[in-house]
This record gives sequence, structure tokens and C-alpha cells, in this order.
Amino acid sequence: MPALRFADVSLHHDGVPILCGVEWTVEAGERWVVVGPNGAGKTSLLRLAGAYAHPSSGTVDVLGARLGRVDVRDLRTRIGMVSGSVARMLRPGITALEVVMAGRYAALETWWHDYTDDDRTRACALLDEAGFRYTADRVFGVLSEGERQQVQLARTLMGDPDLLLLDEPAAGLDIAGRERLVARLTALAGDPSTPPTVFVTHHVEEVPAAFTHALLVRDGAVVAAGPLADTLTSEALSTCFGLGLRLREEDGRYTCRAT
Repeated sequence: MPALRFADVSLHHDGVPILCGVEWTVEAGERWVVVGPNGAGKTSLLRLAGAYAHPSSGTVDVLGARLGRVDVRDLRTRIGMVSGSVARMLRPGITALEVVMAGRYAALETWWHDYTDDDRTRACALLDEAGFRYTADRVFGVLSEGERQQVQLARTLMGDPDLLLLDEPAAGLDIAGRERLVARLTALAGDPSTPPTVFVTHHVEEVPAAFTHALLVRDGAVVAAGPLADTLTSEALSTCFGLGLRLREEDGRYTCRAT
């Protein structure tokens, strides 16, 4: 059963087309990067994948459930999402450890549920695996942007999601923060226990080495989709961004320059 299946999906907002005829399937074990310019429809794709929007036409199946025929409140508990919108909803005074623990129930505060010592131990372990155990007792509001993104990722994994969605997690990070995040995502992508993953970005430099597939979008339509090595090419990127681009790959990481 595919983790995601978009069949001839279109999305309109106030009569304005956002997505047009999207065909896309994410199978179990796949790690997809979604690349495209501003306004291409990347975040809209993720909102549909996260069951936070419904298509105007076509069908979207998420973890075997069809949008429009399922209680999305239940479906969302099976989906882990890292996004700036979630970070903005978190209370600045909550500690990083509490942020991660609350992910056990997709909550924003720990006072809404009861937590065990095992929950606390697992939350600490998730921070430790990323190299950010030192943030556990710090309040979320004083963490750097890079630290917040790592805490958010640990929070998402705390819920044992069946699908992992990452909406531009490296946005606003400096080089060191970006590289630490990419290293963490590379490790997760190489772990067979990690669920199917979709990572939205503007920049090929952020693509983790272990990702398997790419979806390129422009003006709400698919430019190219498939295995990473076949899809992420200079020609496809040039079409996607409307500019002559040269893509280079070294040790599984990419750089891109205008020709």
C-alpha cells in the first residue's frame, strides 16, 4: 500500500489554480525531496499529504485512507510534520524536552496527557541521537533556529508516525545548522525503521545523501518525478526554475549554479 497517492489532483483557492493534474505516488521505504521555486505549490502538496486540505478535484490517498472519506483528526495522528507553523504554536516557555514529549500525543503542552518515565527516557534519547541532548532543559523560546528544528524533528519522531513530512526545515539556518540537520536527515533516511519521508526545499544543497526520489514542481504542475539520480538533473532543474542551471553531485550531495 502506498504511503501517498495523488491521482489527477487539482487544487483551487478563490478560483485561482494552485495545483493542476498532479500524479504522484510515494511507496513504503521511499524518501522524496520536493523541489521548486516560490509559489510552485510545494506547501500545498504537503498540506494535502498532511490531511490539512482537500483536493478540488482528483483523489488523494494518505496511508490507505482517501481524503473526504476519513476522519482527518484520526489520520493526522499517524502523520509527523515539521513546519514553521507548528513551531509558532509552541509556547516559548516550554522546555525542549517537554516539546519532544508532547509529540507522543501530537499535543502542544505536556499538561494535557500523562507521561511515563519511559516517555521521558525516549524523548531524551531522541535528542541525544541528534546531538542535542544539552537543549533538554532549555526553554524553546531561547533556542537557536537550528536547535528548534532539531527539537521539532525529535518531537515528530516521538509520535512514531507512519509518514514523515518536512516543510522547509532548513529555512533560516546558517551553514552549520543546515549541515547538522542534513546529517540527521541522512541518518534517518538510511534507517529502515524510518517511515516514508517527504522533504520540501528550494535548495538542492539541502538534499540529504540517502534520499531516493525527487518531485520537481512549477506553477502547480509536475515537471519531473522519479528516482533521484534520473530526476534531479540540470535539464529538469532548468525547466523547473526557468533558468539555465548546472547541477553537480559529489558524495551524494548536490550543488547548483546558473550557466
